[in-house]
Amino acid sequence: MLGRWAVQFRTFLTMSPFRYTHAVVCRIPDSFKNNAVGISASIDLAKARKQHEVYVATLREIGLDVIELPADENHPDCVFVEDVAVVCNGTALLTKPGHPSRKNEVEYMRTILKNELELPVIEISDETATLDGGDVLFTGKEFFVGLSSRTNQSGACALASAFPEFPCTPIRVGHHLHLKCCVTMAGPDVMCVGSSPEAKDILKRIEREATFRYQTLTVPDDRASNVVFANGYLIHHSAEEFPAAAKVFEEKLSHWTLKPITMTEIGKAQGDLTCCSILIRKTRHLKNIM
Repeated sequence: MLGRWAVQFRTFLTMSPFRYTHAVVCRIPDSFKNNAVGISASIDLAKARKQHEVYVATLREIGLDVIELPADENHPDCVFVEDVAVVCNGTALLTKPGHPSRKNEVEYMRTILKNELELPVIEISDETATLDGGDVLFTGKEFFVGLSSRTNQSGACALASAFPEFPCTPIRVGHHLHLKCCVTMAGPDVMCVGSSPEAKDILKRIEREATFRYQTLTVPDDRASNVVFANGYLIHHSAEEFPAAAKVFEEKLSHWTLKPITMTEIGKAQGDLTCCSILIRKTRHLKNIM
């Protein structure tokens, strides 16, 4: 007979908005090395691919059926699949990436979401809208949308229209590329946030506008605040990259199974953990868990 904890955990796996069945990822093209947008340092392409392989393997370890898309040399940033679609409650919204070089990435993703995953797909009709998935923070109860250099007010309105069952609040982002560069979800009702003045200011705006209350976990580095919480696991940056932040996760979030990984090369192109996958929940598969 299952113990009380096991029953609670099974309920979490079945009911939690952070329970997923699939992930979509994309391999790294050769063009990523020199042509990815926002490169800040020389990228070791072989190392980047090895680190990405570990990332994909980790997604499989936490119970996800991973769909790997081939590298697209015409789109150096194609590894950052998060930006081209937002999936919630079994429905996919195709975004309108804010950088001109990324607009055509949406075309292939439409085919994968419709034909491979058989999801209903919503398209943004407003020609003035821009929306990057990296600016979309879903808490399990509501959306926050970063208004950044990549996402505008019309894009935020398009998201709200696509998922009317959830409150949707725009949050102004300053110098960060995306909202999730400094705040993500590290558990049910737990926001992980960086410690920079800008990150703290963004958190204050979120707390002021939020429909629900959240706990916060602050880490010393903004980039380390970008984590992936799924299926009772927390994928976070390793101590090799951010030792102080890794210690915070070990001390404060030991009730989750921690999965530290290293993504130094992805970071050189302003990429991060959430950037490299689209997480999807297909409810018909949940009967098979446990």
